[in-house]
Amino acid sequence: MLQQEEPDDYVVATGETHSVRKFVELAFGEAGISLAWEGSGPDEKGMDPEMGKVLVEVDPRYFRTTEVDLLLGDASKARERLGWKPRHSLQDLVRDMVAHDLRDAEKDTHLKNGGYRVMNFHE
Repeated sequence: MLQQEEPDDYVVATGETHSVRKFVELAFGEAGISLAWEGSGPDEKGMDPEMGKVLVEVDPRYFRTTEVDLLLGDASKARERLGWKPRHSLQDLVRDMVAHDLRDAEKDTHLKNGGYRVMNFHE
């Protein structure tokens, strides 16, 4: 993109669409945690099937005021003009994200055990 003679805007996307639920299932699966879904819509919850503990629930603070039915990136311009194509799947992305978070958690645990204060930036 940076090597183009004329600047232009490009969409970089897989052309696939996935639900938040699918993303959550993949992320928990990468961490070795299974989920059982209960309820529907805003009342849906992802439960630990063995302990019955709620692990995931909908937070209305994150609803979009103008929600769209479908979000789907069209990378045809980048494909045609740049020869670009996606090399990573949603599963690849989730695997990398979870691995990074687990490494951070491991570092935090190590620091805490060493007597250091660790900032918690999670909501």
